[in-house]
Amino acid sequence: MKITKLETFLVKPRWLFLKIHTDEGLVGLGEPITEGRARTCATAIAEIEPYLIGKDPTRVVHHWQAIYRHAFYRGGPVLTSALSGVDHALWDLAGKALGVPVYKLLGGPTRDRVRLYKGGARPENIKEYIDMGFTAFKTGVAKDRPARIVESKAFIDHAVEHFASMREAAGPEIDIAIDFHGALSPQVAKVLIHELEPYHPMFIEEPVQCQNVDIMADLAHSTHVPIATGERIFTKWGFREILEKRAASILQPDLCHAGGITEGRLIAGMAEAYYAGIAPHNPLGPISLAVAIQLDAAIPNFIAQEHTTLGDGYLKEPFVMKDGFVDLPTKPGLGIELDEEALVDKIDHDWRNRESY
Repeated sequence: MKITKLETFLVKPRWLFLKIHTDEGLVGLGEPITEGRARTCATAIAEIEPYLIGKDPTRVVHHWQAIYRHAFYRGGPVLTSALSGVDHALWDLAGKALGVPVYKLLGGPTRDRVRLYKGGARPENIKEYIDMGFTAFKTGVAKDRPARIVESKAFIDHAVEHFASMREAAGPEIDIAIDFHGALSPQVAKVLIHELEPYHPMFIEEPVQCQNVDIMADLAHSTHVPIATGERIFTKWGFREILEKRAASILQPDLCHAGGITEGRLIAGMAEAYYAGIAPHNPLGPISLAVAIQLDAAIPNFIAQEHTTLGDGYLKEPFVMKDGFVDLPTKPGLGIELDEEALVDKIDHDWRNRESY
């Protein structure tokens, strides 16, 4: 089997899908996207294409290394996202060629179902989502304006009251995480973490900018609440420092950015050696979710999976959630098939990151 063509297409609301075609008719799917830079990633895929044409797609790790290492400038959000999408599609092809799900190529399943958590929860809607079956949620820091370097008691109280009201509405059995989005100063983050401790967050995500590893480590060492990070960290090399400095005990690699399934498996193994858990980041599309579920199935230190869509309107057979979990797919490769007819009115977009100065 040889690769014949790489094809990318923009998909609403803000995604980029990839198809890798072969001379045997098998097609691999991937999602290579940096949010707000879809066309840039598509160009990066086009620059990778000449290397892959005529190659055997099942040499997945070899192609990962070749694409990453042949370039003088390595890594970063765009190049690693492009590589991630290629990696998805190559694993999909390898699984389809052998007639097995990707997780079986990674050593087989360590679980029969994958726990999902719901983002964007608020006090007024959390009970509705609990009734739908969710048992884990994530919210943000409630604020009426951007945070200052040093904040008032009113700012802290408002944020804490919001989280406390969610805890009251959900009860003690439900897990609720909170994402600071790296938008608070270290000074404010430390105070807010301390004030949130009585309400037992599941984890606190990106309490400060993820590049500020030493300060994140200081925060992690000063609280009993787990610190999580990873959506803006790339490859095993990026996560190494986080683990070595004990800056987080929950890693959140985004498999559309951090290097795909190949790199995600290695990051999970590194995390296991440090007794850290994995909760993959995923604010993207159904291919991204399918990719994450394959990894989640195969690793022992999985915690919960973020998602935005189960694939309705995009996949011929969307994922089905029951009691907060989805069963492992059993079809070969990533286990999904795009609904081409449903996608017709979703092709192309001009999504941009929100600008606020």
